[in-house]
Amino acid sequence: MPEISRDEVAHLATLARIDLSDDELDHLAPQLSVILESVASITGVAGDDVAPTSHALPLTNVFREDVVTPCLTPEQALSGAPEVEEQRFSVPRILGEEQ
Repeated sequence: MPEISRDEVAHLATLARIDLSDDELDHLAPQLSVILESVASITGVAGDDVAPTSHALPLTNVFREDVVTPCLTPEQALSGAPEVEEQRFSVPRILGEEQ
């Protein structure tokens, strides 16, 4: 894999709208080359017989059963509210009328 030049890093930084100093460009170019070489070595290992995966381990659903349990009535839930309107908490408006 070819080395990434300082100019290519500067171009990528411009596309990403990241302002990098000259020292940062000189520092990042070799690091990005190492990263790309590592990715290239991994892609070379996987053959056609290896199925692509998103996780190394299989995932299972961990949701519990939905069971009805005793809960507060609306009156109990709103009993400590400073203001109530139509069985709802009443809060001050924070947006103007234009919203």
